[in-house]
Amino acid sequence: MPIPSRAALVDHLVRTRIAGDVATPRDNNLSHYRRLANGDRHYWLGLELGDRWADEQDVLAVMAERCGVVDDPEHRTGQDTIDPELTVDGLDRMAARLRKAAAGRERVLFATGHPGALLDVHSRTAAALRAAGCDIVRIPGGLTADEGYVVQFADVAVFERGASLWHTHSPEPMRAILGALETPPDLVVADHGWAGCAGQWGVDAMGYADCNDPALFIGEAEGSLQVTVPLDDHVLDPRFYEPMTAYLLDAAGLTL
Repeated sequence: MPIPSRAALVDHLVRTRIAGDVATPRDNNLSHYRRLANGDRHYWLGLELGDRWADEQDVLAVMAERCGVVDDPEHRTGQDTIDPELTVDGLDRMAARLRKAAAGRERVLFATGHPGALLDVHSRTAAALRAAGCDIVRIPGGLTADEGYVVQFADVAVFERGASLWHTHSPEPMRAILGALETPPDLVVADHGWAGCAGQWGVDAMGYADCNDPALFIGEAEGSLQVTVPLDDHVLDPRFYEPMTAYLLDAAGLTL
């Protein structure tokens, strides 16, 4: 695939609604910000936020700054946004950390709670790092969490239940992995509670996050996560993420 320029990638992100006017409605975003502020740990995505974010307006301010949602608290229904320039900025920060991982031949673990959308993004990144000499962590067998199994598919840890790969925000699958490994990875690249749990564990962690998942953006603001890339994490066609992945790997100096 051709490597898109920054401008071409921004255009693609907006056209495919990975960023720009995204499908996630404003009232859903605000509901999640409120629940995080009210201490609902489901929305903390494995991070320990204490009482530091008890004001939902503070959460909204972080999301406006780091994700690009509308910063007007009176905007309560209708469309919300992700700033595509912030998405590309996040990819550039992620690329810099991947470049460091490749240079140090680090042990890297990939995981996703969005196997229907982001599995290929993670898998291609894992393959590129392996080609550069990194050790892609192989998780132990027989791990369980949340009444299901933690398995690895195409180098990416996922949650499986009932012979299907599940969408999950839970940190428990990552907690099961990190608790079973003799040595923690040098880097985790993930999303949802997989990324949040790794960052809380003290592992260098990076993640992708939607505009209704504020915890990972707060994690980056506080330093628990190295990078959080804002994007719609489940658009119509998973192939829409391919130009983004190509840009990321090129920026990191990685090729397949």
